[in-house]
Amino acid sequence: MRAILTCVTQQHDEQLLLLAAIVCCVGIYATSAIASHAARSEGSVRRKWGLVSIVAGGCTAWATHMIALLAFRPGMAAGFEPILTAASLLLVISGIGLGVALSIGSHRRQRRFLAGVIIGLGVTALHYVGQSSYRVTGHVAWDMSVVPPSIIISLGLSGLALTLAGERDRFVRRLAAPLLLLSIVILHLGGMTAMTLTFDPAVPLPTSAIAPSTIAPVIAAVSFGLLTLAFLGLRMTLNARAQMRRDRERLRELASVALEGLAVCDGEHVTAANRSLEQLSGMSQAELIACSITRLLPGLVVSDLPEQEEREAELVGADGQFVPVRVLRKTVSLGHKRQTVIAFRDQRERLRSEARLRSLAFTDTVTGLPNRAQFGDLLAHRVALREQAGGFAVLMLDLDRFKFVNDTLGHAMGDELLRKVAARLRSVLAAGDVVARLGGDEFAILLLDSAAVSAPEAVAAQLVSVIDRAFLLEGQLIHVGVSVGIAVGRQDGLQADDLMRHADLALYKAKADGRGTYRLFEPALATRMLMRSRLEADMRRALNDGEFELHYQPLVDAKTGEVTTAEALVRWRHPEHGLIPPADFIPLAEETGLIAQLGAWVLGTACTHAAGWPSTIKVAVNLSPVQFRDDGLPELVASTLKASGLAADRLELEITEGVMLDDEARTLALLTKLKAVGVSLAMDDFGTGYSSLSYLRRFPFSKIKIDRSFIRMLPEDSESAAIVRAIITMGACLGMATTVEGVETAEQYDFVAAERCDQIQGYHVSRPLPFADFLTFLNPPKMAA
Repeated sequence: MRAILTCVTQQHDEQLLLLAAIVCCVGIYATSAIASHAARSEGSVRRKWGLVSIVAGGCTAWATHMIALLAFRPGMAAGFEPILTAASLLLVISGIGLGVALSIGSHRRQRRFLAGVIIGLGVTALHYVGQSSYRVTGHVAWDMSVVPPSIIISLGLSGLALTLAGERDRFVRRLAAPLLLLSIVILHLGGMTAMTLTFDPAVPLPTSAIAPSTIAPVIAAVSFGLLTLAFLGLRMTLNARAQMRRDRERLRELASVALEGLAVCDGEHVTAANRSLEQLSGMSQAELIACSITRLLPGLVVSDLPEQEEREAELVGADGQFVPVRVLRKTVSLGHKRQTVIAFRDQRERLRSEARLRSLAFTDTVTGLPNRAQFGDLLAHRVALREQAGGFAVLMLDLDRFKFVNDTLGHAMGDELLRKVAARLRSVLAAGDVVARLGGDEFAILLLDSAAVSAPEAVAAQLVSVIDRAFLLEGQLIHVGVSVGIAVGRQDGLQADDLMRHADLALYKAKADGRGTYRLFEPALATRMLMRSRLEADMRRALNDGEFELHYQPLVDAKTGEVTTAEALVRWRHPEHGLIPPADFIPLAEETGLIAQLGAWVLGTACTHAAGWPSTIKVAVNLSPVQFRDDGLPELVASTLKASGLAADRLELEITEGVMLDDEARTLALLTKLKAVGVSLAMDDFGTGYSSLSYLRRFPFSKIKIDRSFIRMLPEDSESAAIVRAIITMGACLGMATTVEGVETAEQYDFVAAERCDQIQGYHVSRPLPFADFLTFLNPPKMAA
């Protein structure tokens, strides 16, 4: 330490040393300011300013070193060897350039430290090659006890300086420049202290050596250039800060009109927020700026959030309450500085809507009772309890004469009747029993009360009696009855499906015995299965004999009223029983596996028919869930299209939500293959089954068909109107078309058209028509003049 002090105070011109320190500080500022401007720029401008900052850094170290050498007073004639002097400048520029290239874009401290060491090695090469260029009339000796420690300390400080320069904390980043300056000072002083000069008149200066008076103007020019760059960098910094203030104010003005909450962040600190975020969080602008983004979104690392990808999170408001939000991160340039903008989307209404949809998925919309899906789950759970639970019984109920009431008095009256039936059923049952509406006029009851389970016939008799009493609907007395089938848990089946089927067989028996009564399941009811077997045989024969035919129901454009699609509906013209509706044979076809053959026939016939009508009209074909169990379905569709000559984009396949329940991964793969064929995919009867928004997001549907149950009470019923409006809006937001089924009145037609649905289907447009009649519907005969 004493040797260093002696070297500084006795062997150097202190004024020139001060000048070297000033030049070093000015150069470091100029280098830093130009590098910051390069970081704010893009493209070729970024590269050019980056190169200028590297050269400025090298010139800073070189000029500092050369001025310090000029300040040295060796006591004898001295000069500079020109080649080594120039080489020292090139070495330091190369070292700084290599270190900067290594550190760009790196967030790892180890890599930034290594880059700093490389820069330090460049500066070390400058010092010792520069000192090697120093020539005197004498001899030079080196004290190696000083050189290595000074180099090691200098390299460590240089690596630490570049490591701190990449930290998030602004105070820590400001320590980088002083540390870099200290590393240069230690390196120079160590090198100069370690060098001992001995005068020897026998050793002359080389003729090529440059005198200090000659090289001084060069050093002055370099120093002036650094000073100029420092002023230029200062101007750039001030301009950038002013631009940032303007951009922030402009962004705040624009953000204040946005519905989403927006926060501008510098690292973890909120620097600005819009009024929507103030309202969402319940905090003022000052309070938001005073807190960090981690305070607003605890548990979420915003820097790890990929850009343009939404994530679920919870916003902590001023009152400490959690607000469900979705956040989206985007990096933007503000005043040539990269900052993070975070968007907050309030999810409370969406979650309420999803809860409503989930409720609809498990609740019958007419009666408010559990639907088939929920009843099946409850029964399956009860069966799974086995010995841990008491006994139970399953009752299947079917209203008598309901179809007559529904057809003659209208669907509204029929729905009101169903609600009154549901109320009477609940009045008979104990609090723990479950009553559900499975669809149409079919109900199911799960008896769990021990007294009721011990005597299910008594409960069934009460049900028959209470429904047999007249209902008063809008001043009219309506009489319906009910038939009941009973299956006792574990006695009549060990599986939920078996119990439902056996209760159903008992119900058929009750209806066959004159309706308005109840029957317990008996093994003898297996004869019912024999009847179904006969129907199955008839169906196999009908497939071979061509007894099936297709009817077509038009779907029209809600804006123009033009036919855009026709839904193919299969009918069975039995030689003895006449026209059999699909509800009577499709379930049996699915159960027996005949649906595959029938479905292939429907698909082929529909495509062949559609190939012959106008190319502007698509054909829609319903696919059974059973058909989705066949992995060869995409190949069947492709070969059918090829054989019929129908363009793939004119075929629309309708799938019910139940298809997605069995194996979502397999179903997604199958739907993706069907989409690859080129056909359109529509979700049929949306809202009546296991409705889930995840299905719309994950599966490649292009259309939603809103079930007719939501249309019946339009436009008078505000709740139904809200649901239909929400589904249409949701479909539009997801880029999906919407078709409204079951439109039977002009008022319903006008309502859904005004809500901007895409297609309308229902009796108001047309009933399903035989093929020939459908062609006539498309091209009505012209009236004679």
